[in-house]
Amino acid sequence: MGIKLHKHPRLKSPIMIVGWPGIGNIGLIAVDTLRELAKAEELGEIESYEFFLPSKVVIKSGILEELEFPTNKFYFRRIEGKDLIFFIGEEQPRKQPTSDYAEGEEAYRMAHLVLDVAEKFGCQRVYTSGAAVSLMHHTMRSRVWAVPNTERLIKEIKQYSNTIVMSEIEGRGGQGHITGLNGLLLGVAKKRGIDGICLMGEIPIYLQGLPIIYPKASKSVLDVFSDILGIDIDLSQFEKTAQKAEKNIEKFYSQIPSEMRSQLEKLKEIYHLEPTEIKPMTEKNRKKLWEEISDFLKKEGKGDEEAI
Repeated sequence: MGIKLHKHPRLKSPIMIVGWPGIGNIGLIAVDTLRELAKAEELGEIESYEFFLPSKVVIKSGILEELEFPTNKFYFRRIEGKDLIFFIGEEQPRKQPTSDYAEGEEAYRMAHLVLDVAEKFGCQRVYTSGAAVSLMHHTMRSRVWAVPNTERLIKEIKQYSNTIVMSEIEGRGGQGHITGLNGLLLGVAKKRGIDGICLMGEIPIYLQGLPIIYPKASKSVLDVFSDILGIDIDLSQFEKTAQKAEKNIEKFYSQIPSEMRSQLEKLKEIYHLEPTEIKPMTEKNRKKLWEEISDFLKKEGKGDEEAI
């Protein structure tokens, strides 16, 4: 079990960009879209059989031919003089099948294997990407919350457009948390002396448990990557996908009872406050809002019962 490299390119101080599934697959969609637009070549993979159960059994002519597992692949590409390594994981390793996020020894080992490749090719920085559940309305532009693994990166983060430091949004005295491998990888990177930043696109609190993609947030993350890398990213095709998703979201939103919808409309007012003025939603109010939405979704037969 370990890493399989199919190629051994000479890369100059590459940046590693990592994507895993999560809420709305916001980070995964952003990273995978960037990889596709860059036309990155496959570099290698992490063997999956010790991390995951088979996702598929392939049968040919009545005979079981092979087991297929979730893939964990590395890619590379040079863009305008910058070397990039992408890592795309189809699934996060976890102890319990019912858990949504990476945890335990398997997740820790996965983080180290990803960073083994980063170190092998001389990466000085790694980016992860995910979702930030926010008190926003879906008609608003998603901001990008950023969390660095070292204090000296905060000044740099504040120079990116539409980007805010997560601790300032939370309004909790510099506190916050990132669930799953997006956060764990940054912690392991810090121990290994590698700079890291997590970029999280905002998703409205009332959409986080739905089987609906939210590409508006992924686009915001892509815009920040464009700033970071100093490259223009053609998102014309991606924007068409976002428009289709927006129609699905509007359809869902129109089915929410008018009384609840009027409460959600108030989120537009909160959104226009300065980051330092935003007060964190109390756990009691957060739970109440989610319970109301969950009850509605259950009645419609498409609910996610996990509380936030």
